[in-house]
Amino acid sequence: MTSMRARAGRLRDHWYVAARSDEVTTKKPHGSVILEEPLVLFRTSKGRVVALEDRCAHRNAKLSEGDVFDDRLGCPYHGWTYDCEGRLVNVPSEGPRSLPVLECSVPRFHVLERYGLVWVWMGHGAPDGAPFVIPHFDAEGRSDEEGWGGYWMTTDFANGVTNLVENFMDVPHTVFVHKGWFRRTANKKIKTQVERTKDSVLVTYDQPSDSIGFTGRILNPSGAPMVHTDKFYMPNVTRVDYDFGGERGFVITSTCTPRGPFDTRVYTRISYQLGRWNRLARHLLPPYTREVIRQDVVIMRNQGDNLQRYGGAPRFLSTAADVLHQHIEALRDHATRGEDAPEPRVDVIEMWI
Repeated sequence: MTSMRARAGRLRDHWYVAARSDEVTTKKPHGSVILEEPLVLFRTSKGRVVALEDRCAHRNAKLSEGDVFDDRLGCPYHGWTYDCEGRLVNVPSEGPRSLPVLECSVPRFHVLERYGLVWVWMGHGAPDGAPFVIPHFDAEGRSDEEGWGGYWMTTDFANGVTNLVENFMDVPHTVFVHKGWFRRTANKKIKTQVERTKDSVLVTYDQPSDSIGFTGRILNPSGAPMVHTDKFYMPNVTRVDYDFGGERGFVITSTCTPRGPFDTRVYTRISYQLGRWNRLARHLLPPYTREVIRQDVVIMRNQGDNLQRYGGAPRFLSTAADVLHQHIEALRDHATRGEDAPEPRVDVIEMWI
C-alpha cells in the first residue's frame, strides 16, 4: 500500500512541521510522522537538527527508540550506527574497530529550524523556497516582533487537513460549536469577499462591530472598529487576523502536519499586540484559546468519524457561505492530482450569523 507521501502529488513538495524546537535535543531521538512517513529527529552538539527515515537498514527497527551519542544515531536492536547524513558508520557485531561491512545509508530529509519549529521538506528533490513566514516574529524568526507577544499550542485532530483548514476559517460554525465562548447568534447579514489566487484564499468580512467573546474587553477595550480577515495558504496554513483600529491586533496562525488521512497535528501560534495588557494576556489567553480549540477537536472528530464510517468521497452540499471551502478544496485537489492551480477568481457573497 502506498503512503500518503506517494499519493500527495504536488502537496508533497512543501515544508511541513515535524516538531517544536524544544522537543528535539542532543540527549535522545524524537519520532515524528508526516504524510505517513515515519521520521526520526535528533540534534547535534553544534545545534543542527537532523531528520532521517525512522527505520534501521538492518532489521528495520525504529531508530527513534535508539540512542544519540557523538553526533550519531544508534539503533536499539543491534546498535547499528548512522551519522548526520544517514550513512552507516558502525556495526558492533563486526568488532570495535571494523568498518561497516555494508555500504548503506538511511534516507535523509532537508531540515530548517525557524519560529521555534523544526520544518522538514517532504519533496524528493531540493527544497523550493522557504517555510511559511509565521507573522510577528523578528527577521530571523527567533523571537516576537517588537510590541507583540505570543505562544505556541500543539493539538492533535482526528480529521484531514482540508477539513481542518476549512474549520479554522469558517465563521458560521462559531455560533454553534463555540457558543458563548467566541460568538453568539446575532441574526446579522454579513457581506463577504472571497478571493482565490493560485496558492491562497483570502476572505474579508464586512463586520466592524463584531467582537470575540469575553476577550473583547481585553483585545478591544475602546470598541474600535474591527477588521477581520481569514487567509489560507497552500498547502496547509491558515491565518486569522483581527485588527482593532491599527493599534491592537490578535492573530491565529495554524500550520497542519498530516500524519495520516484522519490524523493531523496542528501547530497554532497565538500572536497579540495589546500594549500594556500584553503581560496579562499571556496568562489569560492560553486557557481561553485552549478551550476554543478543544471544542473544534470534538466537532472535527465527529465529522472525521462519520466520513470514515460512510467511506468513499465526501457527499457535501454547499451554500454561499461555503464558497471559501470550495476554493480551498479546488486548490488542494488540483495539487494532489499534479495539476496547475485553477484560475484566480473573486466572489462577493452574503451570509447570516
